[in-house]
Amino acid sequence: MKKSLIVFIFFSYYFSYAQQLEENIYTATEIFISSQNKVSLQTLSRQEALYKNKVTTRDEQLALVFLQCNKAYYLKNHNDFINAISTYEDAWNRFSKNNLSTLSDYDIIEYCLKPLGNLYTKTGDYTNAENIIKHYIFLAEKSNNLTHQIGGAINLSKLYQSIGRHKVVLKIINATLKYFGISPAQKLNLENIKTTSLIALKQYDAVGEIKNKNSTPFIHLFNQYKNTYQLELQKGNLKNAVIYFDKAKEVFSKLPDIAARNMAKLYVEEAQLLVLLNSTTDALRSLQKAIQVLLPNFEGDKLPDKELLYAENTFIDIFDLYADLQLNSNNAIESYELSFYVSALLQDNITSQEAKIINQTANRARSEKCIEILFDEYSKFHNNEFLVDAFQFAERSKVSVLKEVSQKNTLLQHYPNDSFLLKEQFLLQQQERITNQLVQKQLRESKASEINTLGTELNKISIQLKSIKKEILNVYPQAEQNSFSMETLKQKLLKDEATVIEYFYGKRAIYQFIATAESFSFQKIVLDSTISNAISQFVHFFDNASAINTHIHEYTNQAFYMYKLLGFSNALTSKNWVVIPDGLLNFIPFEALLMEKTEVTNFSKMPFVINEKIIAYNSSVLFYLKGKSNVHTNRNLLGVFPVFENTNQTLTYSITEANAIKKEMVSTILMNAEATKNNFIKNAPSYSILHLSTHASGGSFMVPASIEFYKETMLLNELYSLNLDAELVVLSACETGVGKLQKGEGAMSIARGFQYAGVQNVLFSLWKINDLATSKIMQSFYKNYSANQSAFISNHNSKIAYLQSEDISNIKKSPYYWSSFVYYGVLTPAMPNYDMYYYLLGFITLLITLFGLRKYLQKSKSKLD
Repeated sequence: MKKSLIVFIFFSYYFSYAQQLEENIYTATEIFISSQNKVSLQTLSRQEALYKNKVTTRDEQLALVFLQCNKAYYLKNHNDFINAISTYEDAWNRFSKNNLSTLSDYDIIEYCLKPLGNLYTKTGDYTNAENIIKHYIFLAEKSNNLTHQIGGAINLSKLYQSIGRHKVVLKIINATLKYFGISPAQKLNLENIKTTSLIALKQYDAVGEIKNKNSTPFIHLFNQYKNTYQLELQKGNLKNAVIYFDKAKEVFSKLPDIAARNMAKLYVEEAQLLVLLNSTTDALRSLQKAIQVLLPNFEGDKLPDKELLYAENTFIDIFDLYADLQLNSNNAIESYELSFYVSALLQDNITSQEAKIINQTANRARSEKCIEILFDEYSKFHNNEFLVDAFQFAERSKVSVLKEVSQKNTLLQHYPNDSFLLKEQFLLQQQERITNQLVQKQLRESKASEINTLGTELNKISIQLKSIKKEILNVYPQAEQNSFSMETLKQKLLKDEATVIEYFYGKRAIYQFIATAESFSFQKIVLDSTISNAISQFVHFFDNASAINTHIHEYTNQAFYMYKLLGFSNALTSKNWVVIPDGLLNFIPFEALLMEKTEVTNFSKMPFVINEKIIAYNSSVLFYLKGKSNVHTNRNLLGVFPVFENTNQTLTYSITEANAIKKEMVSTILMNAEATKNNFIKNAPSYSILHLSTHASGGSFMVPASIEFYKETMLLNELYSLNLDAELVVLSACETGVGKLQKGEGAMSIARGFQYAGVQNVLFSLWKINDLATSKIMQSFYKNYSANQSAFISNHNSKIAYLQSEDISNIKKSPYYWSSFVYYGVLTPAMPNYDMYYYLLGFITLLITLFGLRKYLQKSKSKLD
């Protein structure tokens, strides 16, 4: 009886305490709602931290979700987007983890997911925005909640508008407008969004008449006036544009509860219009108003300090336009630097590489403007500081995602047992695996529920990655440093006896930087339509085998023209060249350019660059500086040869290639049915050289690049999920360097996939290649590689040998056949093959042993006699 009483008292106390905790959470939230300010926010945050450690029951968890959603709402309305996002994320994670939808009808879509999705869009986290919006559309469809379905369609359309996918927007809007039961207000909102996208696509005829009705709610009237303003502006009717902008501004002033962000954006738009009216002074005044709206405590007519700024993309619009209006170059650069700073704040909270790459586009445009300013200053004053600054801007905008991944890999190599670093690596790989599954589901048009599940998993991983990143930066503050000094570069070039030739392919010009141990130069190539077409036409010479052979003179003229155009004549001092291409130049085989004008038709006698220079490529100077050669003492090779026998894609000469490799290298060959994706993934980490002789594809705008295994295909994202430490990867396959071209990041190719997975030296192809020619070049490559242990030298020598071979006809010596393979990696010097010496030493040792044994036996025999 006594024991039962104790149990009863315990549970009574526990229930009472739990009920009291739940009530305390709701009470704290209600107090905050009644008086919202910075002081009450601090109090609520302290209480939240306390409650997080105490809540156990689902009722308590729901109460805490209620608190967090209200806190996040306040943060959002006060422009603290980053903390608002993390608070909403915590609330959503708590709600879904505890399955609180079965406990309460709390509208998690309205109070958490909708604002969270909108915040992701505003901060440029487009991957998470898409996943979370699609998720709550899915939830709304399951519960037949038409309001949330339409709201989701509206927010998804706004997201796609943000990244310029206007055709997708029109598809969504047209489908949503067909919903039965759609309200007049929703219809107006959808039509306004549709009009905005039609104007962006310049489909003016489809816009029709934009009706402005006095009975229309102010927000819709404002949107209609803005759309009319944009339409008139696009048509070049500046006078009418001003009229409708003023009308929009007047209506805007009558809107209730105007968010500071929206007001700042209107001031920016006003400034942009004033620039078109040549009213620079008034435009600057409008920009100052925008700054003061976002920074109420900021005073003065100068730029604010970095410390005052926060993650808000309206700042970027302000500073970019402010810079464009400056006559003083220092002021312009200073303003652009503030834009870069805010952009970095925003990108700190983005975890998916797809969203990061989208955000790079604006940084690229900004970098070009900075380089342009610095080139003009350099041309006037010939001060090398301008040159170095321009070079740093060019480097800043190159392969940012690859640099970040490389930095993470380097940090993990230094601290291989750090639990946070290991967890981060696991989550990043898991993120890419799920992304790969999501891509496959979308390509197959799988069930919405399956796609929704994967999108939700990606969002959860993103939240974990952000949390872990904070922990890592607390321990390793250097984890995000990706810089280098010019002195370090000069020392490296001196050691390698090399010249770096780096390009920045902008919208208005191509900039070329040439660095040697002794000098540094800076060139500008104005990018008009003639030059753009010439570059494109030269790339198209490699579309098929006949393009060059049927137009040899046109090719030789173009190859010499490109040599002069791209400034190679300014870089003749070194034997070794490191070429860092950009934009369309990523697809040019620089070895196949001609150093002199020629009339000869015999390819082996043409003055190709390859005859004079040994070229390695790279994606960034930083990678060139970080590159290390001869990491592995054990140069064992894993060869993957699916061959595809008895199909219309049989690689007949792939078998010859395999036999040649076995002859030259210590190797394991996966042939035919053994050449599966799983066998490759399982065995690859154990080998220092990976050779894949197969088919590959550069993909398309919608379909990612891929590489083929025996009866299986590996998409690019699956390759991203691997962890490889091979010293060299050789991709003896078509188009392994081809993929969707992303500004700054380069081609989204299979070769990039291997670089992302951790491989620093990759030999790959730029176009569809001939099976026999590939086999010959690869045989020559490995014969050289076994002798000199340098992929850099061997790639060069194999091409020279191909050109000089008397067994190959002139037609087959066209650059189409031998210049496809480019080597990205370190400049390893030729080294002697010590294996021969080991064999010789072993043979001598054996002879001495046998001689000693013979003497011993003779001596023993004489004793017996």
